[in-house]
Amino acid sequence: MNHPNFNEMAGRLMVALDYPGAEQAQELVQALEGIPCYLKVGMQLFYAAGPDFIRELKSKGYSVFLDVKMHDIPNTVRGGAESITRLGVDMFNVHAAGGASMMRAAREGAEAALAADPSLRRPEIIAVTQLTSTSEETMNAEIGIQGSVEAAVVRYAGLAHESGLDGVVASPLEVPAIRAAYGSDFHTVTPGIRPAGSGLGDQTRVLTPGEAIARGSHYIVVGRPITGAPHPREAAETILKEMLNA
Repeated sequence: MNHPNFNEMAGRLMVALDYPGAEQAQELVQALEGIPCYLKVGMQLFYAAGPDFIRELKSKGYSVFLDVKMHDIPNTVRGGAESITRLGVDMFNVHAAGGASMMRAAREGAEAALAADPSLRRPEIIAVTQLTSTSEETMNAEIGIQGSVEAAVVRYAGLAHESGLDGVVASPLEVPAIRAAYGSDFHTVTPGIRPAGSGLGDQTRVLTPGEAIARGSHYIVVGRPITGAPHPREAAETILKEMLNA
């Protein structure tokens, strides 16, 4: 695809490697060869393939978002963040619901790894606000947080911002409010992206890739519309065209 901003926009597309093992994921990685996108490794794949698979992706030149959503006592998260930073990922996340002390501990763990090995690159650390599968009804009645989803997301984003994190995971619907409150340097990573004509799956708060970019999303996360497509590379290129047009 010939476009002067192609590589920059490709770096804002995070392809979710939602596979049960390395073999299936490697097939997709091979299909995407030459597209300098981010690759997101979630719990299912990381628990199956482990750190060696992350190192393999890094050796191929990909940026890697390790999506393990740490949520534990601060000391445990500090240690986890230190280990993840030593692994060389470009981004990882914690749950904002763990509180400010826990989020600061994640930052401290990353800094400890960097102090021990200056050759490491500092990863972006972001906080999950509310999952894109969470509706307002679920949040109010089951999770026990009252009010609108947007208000809860913006409040959690503020906590992450005050804790020194680099950004948050939120649905693209909340991005304008987050940017208005905390500025354009505070990054937004947005799942819940569904190209026109795609099924919603288990998502409830969704936009198309173009709509998400137009609203100011820094990174968009796309899984099944690419991984489940008959021709994943074509699906990724179609999404990138829409992002560039936005």
